[in-house]
Amino acid sequence: MNITTMGLDLAKNVFQLHGVDGYGKVALRKQLKRAQVLAFFANLPPCLVGLEACAGAHYWARELIKLGHDARLISPQFVKPYVKSNKNDANDAEAICEAVSRPNMRFVPLKSIEQQDIQMLHRVRSGLVKERTAHANRLRGLLSEYGIVIGQGLAQLRKRLPEILDTADNGLTMAARQLFADLQQQLIALDKQVSSYGEKILVLHRSSPVSKTLGGVPGIGPITATALLAALGDGKAFDKARQVPAWLGLVPRQDSSGGKPRLLGISKRGDTYLRTLLIHGARAVVKAAANKDDAQSRWINDLVKRRNANIAAVAVANKNARIAWALLTRTDSYRAPISA
Repeated sequence: MNITTMGLDLAKNVFQLHGVDGYGKVALRKQLKRAQVLAFFANLPPCLVGLEACAGAHYWARELIKLGHDARLISPQFVKPYVKSNKNDANDAEAICEAVSRPNMRFVPLKSIEQQDIQMLHRVRSGLVKERTAHANRLRGLLSEYGIVIGQGLAQLRKRLPEILDTADNGLTMAARQLFADLQQQLIALDKQVSSYGEKILVLHRSSPVSKTLGGVPGIGPITATALLAALGDGKAFDKARQVPAWLGLVPRQDSSGGKPRLLGISKRGDTYLRTLLIHGARAVVKAAANKDDAQSRWINDLVKRRNANIAAVAVANKNARIAWALLTRTDSYRAPISA
């Protein structure tokens, strides 16, 4: 088989393959069980293999690269236009094969094992933070059913809850009091878990020279630095610095036609978690800039006056994403702005 390009539709158990030769003629349509995939590609001459960026895609891409193939990941939104007629595994594999052969196709950067380890820490910690928030909201809502209202924020809840449980004349029954005591212990356990994963990320940050370099940028702390390291790796998947904020959805969305450019709000594409971290860090930079007089602070303050603080925060996040790419692709350290 003279196969030059292969589309591989990933699944849990049944994988679909679609291969073409150098002339674009179909040379293979095949279905394989999970245990057969690597053995099949081991006996196949090196070729270009396209995969949708989905669960397990980075693992399969790394394994195929070990076997000598050129494995590339494609975002599902870029594969969809090539699907013919109805959706099924065979049509999906054919669409992936067609998409990966396009000269201007955009590919998803392949993550190493180390990057996935870092990202796993962030995903688990982020999930625990969401669980803690949901748990606190549930607790606050249940208390309101007994006429007890607590202000927003975890700090208020942690402070008031012991007082409520110790007060005998607040209308809580014994059953309700026991229930809220159990919920308090669950909140304490979630706090400990979030802190534990935060400490693991901090240890990882301190042990990585690259992460420490990223952490020197105002608005980028240990959590954001390690998240950038996990997402961007060495940054060489991007040709220019401006591609990174575009990939993260930190640039204006366009709705232009007839030669009339029209820019809307930010596109909000890409990694929501990383974009959120960059913007929240940028908010702190914008707030601190009010008391500084360096070149960057003057630019931020002028932007706040002309537009507003939210737009300034997104602009700083955009700039920090570009700075992060520069630090990852070069050996330079961050140089802080010089005061006038």
